Amino acid sequence: MQVTDGTIAETVHKRVLKLMGNRFEITVVDSDTVTAEAHIDAAVEEIKRIERLLTTYDDSSQTNRINAMAGIAPVEVDMEVFELIERALRISELTQGAFDITYGSIDKSLWNFDLNMKALPDAETAKNAVRLINYKNVWLDAGSCTVFLKEKDMRVGFGGIGKGYAADKAKALLTARGVKSGIVNAAGDLVTWGTQPGGKPWTIAIADPDQANLPFSTLNISNMAIATSGSYAKYVVIDGMRYSHTIDPKTGLPVSGIKSVSIISPSAEFADAMATPVTVMGAYVGLDLINQLQHIACVIITDDNKLYTSKNINIK
Repeated sequence: MQVTDGTIAETVHKRVLKLMGNRFEITVVDSDTVTAEAHIDAAVEEIKRIERLLTTYDDSSQTNRINAMAGIAPVEVDMEVFELIERALRISELTQGAFDITYGSIDKSLWNFDLNMKALPDAETAKNAVRLINYKNVWLDAGSCTVFLKEKDMRVGFGGIGKGYAADKAKALLTARGVKSGIVNAAGDLVTWGTQPGGKPWTIAIADPDQANLPFSTLNISNMAIATSGSYAKYVVIDGMRYSHTIDPKTGLPVSGIKSVSIISPSAEFADAMATPVTVMGAYVGLDLINQLQHIACVIITDDNKLYTSKNINIK
């Protein structure tokens, strides 16, 4: 399509596909369809590359090699994986363990979160199920670029940070290829840059926790990332109390009180990693932490439908 001055108008090109076991949507703005599709192809390959590194569904992945040698020996990994783990451990420190990549150690047999779940496990059983979750037992050696899990049967997993990391890496690749505007949406963990054709900022809808297909509110977040963690997708009600599928790594029990947490940040990786621990911490403690951080904002919807926002956010 040409505009009046003879130039080719830029349009939005979008592709939806399943990657990393989740729905990804990659959007680029370009005046040429063939070029846009080539950009999207390259982003898809980058996400697949990251999936091969981080997946727990392939015995040969670096994640599974680390887990297989837990309590036995350090495992040499790519610098990229080493640095991701390093950043994850810093977030564990920041959140006092509410975020923990050794969450993979949990005994999932206690929580099925289906209609048959009528009671919580007792506190002692729950605590025993999370006994191997401890980020302080992940030992890193920068000199040899190795990762060692101190305890046998410990497991790391990147479910709480990997999608955001993949979105950031895909964005970096696309911007390096000259894509000036776009969105990489990794199952709700998304990063935006540039503007829509015509210069308007990208507008992102936050889902209504009680009607996930409807927007609760909208935000203009061009050149920012957002990640949402919510109990609306998977939860159980016991004795009138709603419990999220999110487990507190310290107690082993599911958390309650919050329906939805959305974190806005320059980095999808950081937004992804912070959404769950704020859910675990609760509205007041979580917001207090977010308010101490620069360039980070937060929207929380509680079980009683109250809206809380960090001090630096504008909800529409």
